[in-house]
Amino acid sequence: AVTAPAKRCVRSGGEVSFACPASIASGGASVQAASKPDHDPFESDWIISSAVTSCVRVSEIVLFPLNHQLNKVSIVGTEMRSINTASLGAGVVPVVTAVAATVATAYALRRWQRGRAVAASRQGVFFNEEEVGILGKPANRLRTTEELRAAVAEWSKVPFTEGTLTKEELEHFHRKGWVLKHGVLDMAVIDAARTAVEGLVDDLAERLYAAGLIRDKCVSAPFERRLALIDSQYAGANVLLHKVGRLPAEIGALWSHSALLNTARQILGDHVDVMGHPVWNLRCKTPERHSGGTATVPWHQDTSYLDEESWDKLQVTAWVPLVDTHRTNGCMQVVTGTHSKGITVEHACCVGGTWYNECLPAELEATLDCDMAADVVTCEVPRGSVLFLNNITAHRSLPNFSDSVRWSLDLRWQRGGEPNGFSGVKDSVLMVPASAPRVESGCYPVEWGSWADEDRQQAMRDAVKDLEHDLARASDEIGRGDAPIDPSLLDTTISGPWMRRWRLVHHNRHTAQLPAAAQHA
Repeated sequence: AVTAPAKRCVRSGGEVSFACPASIASGGASVQAASKPDHDPFESDWIISSAVTSCVRVSEIVLFPLNHQLNKVSIVGTEMRSINTASLGAGVVPVVTAVAATVATAYALRRWQRGRAVAASRQGVFFNEEEVGILGKPANRLRTTEELRAAVAEWSKVPFTEGTLTKEELEHFHRKGWVLKHGVLDMAVIDAARTAVEGLVDDLAERLYAAGLIRDKCVSAPFERRLALIDSQYAGANVLLHKVGRLPAEIGALWSHSALLNTARQILGDHVDVMGHPVWNLRCKTPERHSGGTATVPWHQDTSYLDEESWDKLQVTAWVPLVDTHRTNGCMQVVTGTHSKGITVEHACCVGGTWYNECLPAELEATLDCDMAADVVTCEVPRGSVLFLNNITAHRSLPNFSDSVRWSLDLRWQRGGEPNGFSGVKDSVLMVPASAPRVESGCYPVEWGSWADEDRQQAMRDAVKDLEHDLARASDEIGRGDAPIDPSLLDTTISGPWMRRWRLVHHNRHTAQLPAAAQHA
């Protein structure tokens, strides 16, 4: 091991050049980085670990810290898909080999090329203003700005009824666009949902192992770590879990729990049917060094993923963590008050190697008159607590710099008789009829029927290209793969109607699933 001061590198022409003094040559497997203060170490530019003993040009190297303080950083190697060792100069020995005599220290910048290994800056803003442009005007076309503001004002006129939220918390929700309620859910209902998720991970591990894509099913690993270990063996395991389209009974029980549904009724009103929106999500944010940025969701409004017919309709989201969430493992941030005008801003697609939309901070400021330096709120949510927000409030998740998976669910409700904006892919489900008696504990009696088994991902999947070849090749490399596996079950691409709605600034394998005409829209 060696100790070396942090040095800034110069990025030029899409590559990064760095000179390494020969005096710090070492064959060690780790380096000591300069100590950082206890605040978020990624708020300012700095350089971490590893390089070689001569001047080289490197296109794609990303090294990730093992702890929040970044006092020690392990050198990682070619087994990580975030590192392209082929771009290193000739004669450089990969650090994963036992012979690391010429490898010592290198330096990695806080910000790398968009769409490259991490596809993200440490600040979580992916596109830049030059490539996207700042329009400073609403994306809404169906209603005027006056009508949109009036629609949002109507949301807060629902009479207060007793429920999970106090009157002050309900007013906070309508005024700020979000509210964090602590101690909402019993651990029993959270643990039941976690057990269901463990079953999904079991199923995924079996599929990947049978296809010859992983060597170790990691059955003894704890809940917080297992998917991360699987994801380190097979890029995209986290995406496969995110694509789960059928609703497990235990997650349905959490969604229909009185603590959550009584909150939805307080916000939407007791006098209306309360519907479950078909877009519910299991979020499995694996560590950044495994996911390569694909689990970090940028600034956006939820309306950007839906048809405009629903943009002025109140949809309530409950963001429910299954583990304690904080800045280090990728908690949520919201831009308070960005719902008040009822406006959806311009977004762009698709961020890095993902299917995500992004709205730039400058676009939010220009269109919504918010102040990104003052209005961003970091929401650290412990297990059992819930973050409620509406569909227009701008938000994002932070990168996960821990070594565990940040598990969460987002569940949604809206009023009956209103469009859900899901492009006809799947209808909403009735969860509470208008004026139904309030359930004080336990779950509301929702008749899920066949709705819970309808896989929305299948309806959104346009095509699976070349996957059979990829699976066969991977199986040959590992030496297994005798079991027949349905290729669609291992498809890690996601595409949907939102890709046709916004400017496709960046194409990737997800947009490749779209018809050619849509790709050039």
